[in-house]
Amino acid sequence: MPEIKESFTEFVTAHPKMKFMFFGGKGGVGKTTMAGVTALHLAREGKRTMLASTNPVHSLSGLLDQNVYGAPTQVTGVPNLWAYEIDTKETIERSKQDIKTKIRWFLKFAEISTQADAFVESATMNPAFEESAMFENMVDLMLKNEYDAYVFDTAPTANARRLLGMSKVYSLWVNKMVKSRAEAQTLRELLSFTKKKQTDPLMEYLVGFRERILKARDLLTDAEQTAFFFVTLPEALPIAVIKRFINWFHDFGIPVGGVIVNMVIQKDQVRPDSPEFVRNRVAMQDGYMQEIWRDFDNVRAVVPLLDNEVRGTESLQGVARYVFPAKQEISSPMDALR
Repeated sequence: MPEIKESFTEFVTAHPKMKFMFFGGKGGVGKTTMAGVTALHLAREGKRTMLASTNPVHSLSGLLDQNVYGAPTQVTGVPNLWAYEIDTKETIERSKQDIKTKIRWFLKFAEISTQADAFVESATMNPAFEESAMFENMVDLMLKNEYDAYVFDTAPTANARRLLGMSKVYSLWVNKMVKSRAEAQTLRELLSFTKKKQTDPLMEYLVGFRERILKARDLLTDAEQTAFFFVTLPEALPIAVIKRFINWFHDFGIPVGGVIVNMVIQKDQVRPDSPEFVRNRVAMQDGYMQEIWRDFDNVRAVVPLLDNEVRGTESLQGVARYVFPAKQEISSPMDALR
């Protein structure tokens, strides 16, 4: 098997300021597990670490075997580690109320006598509204700066692409809104009999929001502080997903930290008399592993297919041996987990 040029451990060591790590990939490849393993490792290294899920279909509570839904929660038995499954419904409802307030500001400013509810309903029916709400929640976590490290378990890559890409989209949108608002304010003052300057809470909000988004964008594109890791299986579809999106992350300026290959059947566990199904799967994976080594020069870890469910921090520690191996060689990866 080809050598890993720079392991996950070496990558983290080479980026001592690394603070924000995102894990994505096709659904079902083990993003949550790899995010959990990384957060556990960072916590054990002494960093106050937040493991957060921006995936509407949460699985962190199941992985940790502990309820972490709705609020940052200390992970039992692990100093320095907190986990948080963002409450999507609560986030959306809060965003709706926030939008309603801002629309009321606008209607009052424009002297339009109508209710805000119809406008709110129209705004929140947009399919991207949920992702927008989750993005703002993620930004809040990042900008509060309460932890030494943040590890995000994201939605499947297409959703993560839109989620993280919102920093650029928001910047363009807010700049246009601020310009339009300033022009409207100037015109209103020119037409006013009193010539009295009026406070504009929506304008103040837009300026503040622009500052938040610029800060978030700076963080998301800082290669010393941020990295997005793709998790894949040695199969056609997960590999195709990475190839499709990896350049997009580069184009948006979001640094790609590398690729983790998960659920690889170990050849030394397969005998000539093993079932034909197993031998065929090994042959198939072997072909895709050659493709992975050929097309990705940033493979950080190869994790074997385990014979039991990864659930709880002890299980995660077992997986961590492959993602962040100790200096000594492990002779038989499967034996090391037994």
